[in-house]
Amino acid sequence: METERKEQYRQGIFRTLKTHLIEKMSELGTPMIFKKGKVIFEEGEYLAGVFFVESGVCKLSKLSSNGRNQIVRFVKEGSALGQRSVVSQEPVNLTATVIKDMSVCFIPKEYILDSFIDNPKFSMELIKDLCNELRKADNFIADMSQKTVRQRLADALIYLNDTFGLDKDNYIDMPLSREELGNFVGTATESLIRSMSSLTKEKIIRTQGRTIRILKYDELKKIAKGE
Repeated sequence: METERKEQYRQGIFRTLKTHLIEKMSELGTPMIFKKGKVIFEEGEYLAGVFFVESGVCKLSKLSSNGRNQIVRFVKEGSALGQRSVVSQEPVNLTATVIKDMSVCFIPKEYILDSFIDNPKFSMELIKDLCNELRKADNFIADMSQKTVRQRLADALIYLNDTFGLDKDNYIDMPLSREELGNFVGTATESLIRSMSSLTKEKIIRTQGRTIRILKYDELKKIAKGE
């Protein structure tokens, strides 16, 4: 497990750190297990460090003014949680909830901040990562205001397909309830179900319980673009 963890660090935001620094970080890190449904941290909390995801998946959500939990994105292995909050020394603005059992390594913020100050390459890599998150947030806001539910659903299915891949039956390997998918698309469950029924009738997707299979990927991309 120790060797696997070091290899994962070399592929994530810590990849610019030298070997001895990665080894030190691995020694300082605390392994933690979170079961499905567990809240890792809640919006408004101050974090004492960064969570590096070794396996599993969690959703990052924000409670909207109407009481709906809007899912902003999903985080899987090889990614980190809490780096923006640690670097800015501000409370987190999202809630992280496990949807597939997770194994993480908790790295104290003191080490992250020291590395940020002492290692220019690591600082640049972390800044790039934070800028990428900001770009995604900008795109998310634009999509929510400009795209129809049908377009946003198509976008969401393409994202899930490309991010999590397929299971042995060629269904997207990320089962979500209709409520969760609706929260990700940014619409009421009833509206989501109507849009999914439409795509099913058009033979663009196929559903089986919580799982979804894309039958016409290129057609779905056209819908996402509004073509």
